[in-house]
Amino acid sequence: MTVVVVGGGIVGLASGYYLAKRGEDVVVCEKGTVGSGSTERSAGGIRAQFSTPVNVDLSVESMNVWDRFETDFGVDIGHRKVGYLFLAREEATADEFREAVAMQNDRGVPSELLTPSEAADHCPALHAEEFCAATYSPTDGFADPYLALQGYATAAREAGVDVRTKTPVTAIHRESGAEGRVTGVDADGDHIEATHVVDAAGAWARDVAELADIDLPIAPRRRQALVVDPETPVPEDGPLTIDLDTGSYFRPEREGAAIVGGHFDDTDPDEDPDGYSTSIDLAWAATALERAADCAGYFGPDSRIRRGWAGLYAVTPDHHPIIEETAPGFVTAAGFSGHGFQHAPATGQLVAELVCDGRASLVDVDSLTSDRFADDSGPVERNVA
Repeated sequence: MTVVVVGGGIVGLASGYYLAKRGEDVVVCEKGTVGSGSTERSAGGIRAQFSTPVNVDLSVESMNVWDRFETDFGVDIGHRKVGYLFLAREEATADEFREAVAMQNDRGVPSELLTPSEAADHCPALHAEEFCAATYSPTDGFADPYLALQGYATAAREAGVDVRTKTPVTAIHRESGAEGRVTGVDADGDHIEATHVVDAAGAWARDVAELADIDLPIAPRRRQALVVDPETPVPEDGPLTIDLDTGSYFRPEREGAAIVGGHFDDTDPDEDPDGYSTSIDLAWAATALERAADCAGYFGPDSRIRRGWAGLYAVTPDHHPIIEETAPGFVTAAGFSGHGFQHAPATGQLVAELVCDGRASLVDVDSLTSDRFADDSGPVERNVA
């Protein structure tokens, strides 16, 4: 029998790869092309500076893979450990930083709490007087999502995974009753019998779950990013910098350019993942550059926008993923709230454990089951931009 993975982004392909390595017969069904959902629109961040233990643990296990990806998969993904610099304007945020760094250090993450002047040592153009505290970890950074995706796609196929593009899943079959087990899917006119179905569909995950009569609180939310030529070039070894109290961030690109992003609106409506605008809003772009300029002196009035794009976060109410066997044979690995790329290696292994062993062991994901939303009992991730 077969395991069907719905979604051909990096979470789905990583899941397919690790399942195949465990001896499973795997079919990945992707309604578009490989990576055409959120993966190809990711900024590629890889960090362990999260505010909750489970997200830190997902990062640590994933970074173990990212660190040896070129050796294990034969692909240079442009992994650049330039560090992440988190900035606090408010004392309440600084207090949260202190708690987070202590927790991260307990888990082996070499993050540290900094004064604003110490933060300026990592980001020389920083308007240090605007901030009251910062955190930094040298092992954080970013990589090229497309190259990482291709690494997993190639390895999955070589391991025997049947990757089917332009293959939408239109039905998921279960035995009768609320606890009925998954028996198969209909995909592009074919019926595939399956012991398990893995929902790794990202922004489409809620729609996929509904095919199995499952309600998941995963909302597609639009996010935008710019590639900018700053007035003053951003050093290529500069950190990915997040002004957490305003939601603004920037990171270096090649040759002095920068990626600038952030979410600034009070409203955050759900989007149709099949019908949203992938172009930037000009008013948002102006605000994004203004917020970046408020943070650091790189972004003066002569900064120039090269291009921009919009993609989707698959957001849960507490900004944590759902990783569980939601119903017999139906495994959910979605809702990463913008962190799916960086957590894909650990998630793929956890999916393989859930399918093959009946339980997850790489990371304790008991807090990531969907029943946490019934009483708001789950942790809330605060380090989100």
